[in-house]
Amino acid sequence: MLHALPRMILLATTIAFGGLTGTARAADPLPSWNEGATKQAILDFVDRATSVDSPEYVPPGKRIATFDNDGTLWCEQPNYIQAEFLIARVKALAADHPEWKTQRPHAALLKGDLRDALSGGEQGFADLITSLHAGQTLEQFQELVREWFAVARHPRFQRPYTECVYQPMLELLAYLRASGFKTYIVTGGGTDFVRTVSEQIYGIPPEQVIGSSIRTKFAERSGVFEILRLPEIEFIDYGAGKPIGIEQFIGRQPRAAFGNSDGDLQMLQWTTAGANRKPPHFGLLVHHTDAEREYAYDRQSTIGTLKVALDQAAERGWTVVDMKLDWRVIFPPTAESE
Repeated sequence: MLHALPRMILLATTIAFGGLTGTARAADPLPSWNEGATKQAILDFVDRATSVDSPEYVPPGKRIATFDNDGTLWCEQPNYIQAEFLIARVKALAADHPEWKTQRPHAALLKGDLRDALSGGEQGFADLITSLHAGQTLEQFQELVREWFAVARHPRFQRPYTECVYQPMLELLAYLRASGFKTYIVTGGGTDFVRTVSEQIYGIPPEQVIGSSIRTKFAERSGVFEILRLPEIEFIDYGAGKPIGIEQFIGRQPRAAFGNSDGDLQMLQWTTAGANRKPPHFGLLVHHTDAEREYAYDRQSTIGTLKVALDQAAERGWTVVDMKLDWRVIFPPTAESE
């Protein structure tokens, strides 16, 4: 069973604010955010969008907020969480495949070298997925994911990956939903992987997760109807793919978009400066600046590179979170600390 602590914290936050709207909301819906321009920008945006007497009032049905996942909602260093899952799967199956010790991309994954493992592009990734999950049903794959999350720990923080989520962002998700926004995850990670845990740790149901995907097919096997995963890439939800995925699966431009890297650049551009864009709109970047409590990285990092988007932030009016200065805490408290 997955660790439920972040979910309980999120539910408590939602209950605290859920019945209030407009200026009647709780005095501080974002208690883990330090007072300052960043927090105030969020509060001001929500107030403009939800106050019925505001010239920028947005009807509830049009209040859409999209969130990147890796590095925006949960920790992505020193490696993407889904990459750690793939590495664990290769290691678990390696005894039955001695050829993997010298065969790319498996040999690279056995060494923990994700960059080399994925250097073969989409075909290399498809070959990897084939070797690990060929012929699996969606349910079989997600059960493997749940089993892995139940035991896997972050190598530095030694806490479940389901607890390596950002408490300030959990509060922000709850605050937006309490304000009538529908929150979506728009991630470069695998749709089926993230859907396995999204509702438990973020309160975001599977149907509100848009990610990269492989092809599937509907099949009957021994009288049982199933969805089978195929060794072919369907969609890469990264960069320019994010606004395409939003349009395809949501059908509305977001009013707010949240990211942390250049992979989120086009999502923020489209949200805040797209065709027929009317105010209010809001873009936010999480800038990792806290090496002591989490990690500090941006322009030179191979994971979560933040360069072009950071350069454009001031010009486009995006809010930039300085983790070290703007967040009182990074992660939710652990069960041991309560």
